[in-house]
Amino acid sequence: MNFASDNIVGASAPVLQAIMQANAGTMAAYGNDEISKRIRVRFNEIFEREVSVFFVTTGTAANALALSSAVPPYGLCVCHREAHVIDDECGAPEFFMHGAKLAGLPGVGAKLKAEDVEVYLKSLPKAVKQMPPKALSISQVSEGGLVYGLDELAALGAVCREHGLSFHMDGARFVNALVSLGCTPAEMTWKRGVDILSFGATKNGGLMAEAVVVFKPALAEALDYRSKRAGQIISKGRLVAAQFEGYFADDHWLDNARHANRMAALLSEGLRQLPGVRLAWPTEANEVFPIIPKTLDQALKAAGILYHPWTDLSLPETERIADHEVLIRLVTSWASRAR
Repeated sequence: MNFASDNIVGASAPVLQAIMQANAGTMAAYGNDEISKRIRVRFNEIFEREVSVFFVTTGTAANALALSSAVPPYGLCVCHREAHVIDDECGAPEFFMHGAKLAGLPGVGAKLKAEDVEVYLKSLPKAVKQMPPKALSISQVSEGGLVYGLDELAALGAVCREHGLSFHMDGARFVNALVSLGCTPAEMTWKRGVDILSFGATKNGGLMAEAVVVFKPALAEALDYRSKRAGQIISKGRLVAAQFEGYFADDHWLDNARHANRMAALLSEGLRQLPGVRLAWPTEANEVFPIIPKTLDQALKAAGILYHPWTDLSLPETERIADHEVLIRLVTSWASRAR
């Protein structure tokens, strides 16, 4: 069994079928095809307003391009200290921001609290020696598997508006959070102050299907050019856009995420029944973070079960990992099966 990531499984059948259908015949290149146009309209419907959509092939590209549109080279982007944009992108956001900086803040479960962001922003000197904050980036779902609630998002959005920051959401697991909250995409984004979104589908059934969705028009002005410079204007763009056609059809994306979340809940409940096992954080989406005895860790590895060890930086103050224990991450997917 492999719980290393939700990237380890292939694309779902509806997505592959949509690619095959789009593959036939000839169509305009570089995203000017009818499929791409249709999917842009579909994004408008999903988010209940007109949005700008830029198709890309990786989450790294989506995050780097989104932040480059919001943060000038002399600016600062605030995020959690374990956020994907600061920990797992090999400096891509800073590279595409042409030298702008990421400032990581602490927070339990890899989540930021509005009051902590507010305190940090007020602590920054206003002199020219200090890079001015220009954006806030959060991961929804967080790197601790936690989901920002609607009130939490609204509070962060209010801080951004007060301080003139653009609000970016890294939505690599966007739909897992969406079905966990039971809300609409609009309610989880622009209605709570989000200005720009990295919309991920690859982890939830896509082949390589990501998008930058922009709610604040000023941030979209240069993204066509930025995307081209980043090698993300794909000549056969219809084969990227087509994935979203299969993904959205008949609520396939929602069904996939609900299944992945259910599998995580089932796994979480089973683990909690084992002696010496407890959860570092609640299971709110499709990631489970148990603290287990090292003897169990060794037994699982010997049985060929794959997963990653995890950092304890974002544990609650009351939680400690003993010398005989280890914190691990287990990820379920749309293709996971109950056994």
